[in-house]
Amino acid sequence: MMAQLLVRDLDSSLVNRLKRRAADHGVSAEEEHRRILKEVLMRPPQQKPSLIEFLLSEEGEVLPEVELDVERSKEIEFRDTGLEG
Repeated sequence: MMAQLLVRDLDSSLVNRLKRRAADHGVSAEEEHRRILKEVLMRPPQQKPSLIEFLLSEEGEVLPEVELDVERSKEIEFRDTGLEG
């Protein structure tokens, strides 16, 4: 048996974007909604980047949560930089 889902109180612009996307893919808005849910919910969870990975990435915005990989940070902290301290 397949379950049903009713989503209330959606912004009309969001509904319009869903309908346009569905039309672009040649399917109904309901089918597009199913595809979006499946795509997002079935993808493997992403690991949060370490601080170094985040800083080296090309991300254009600051993430609300960035975890520092302590072991990797220790490697960098003790790396021979050639500078005397």
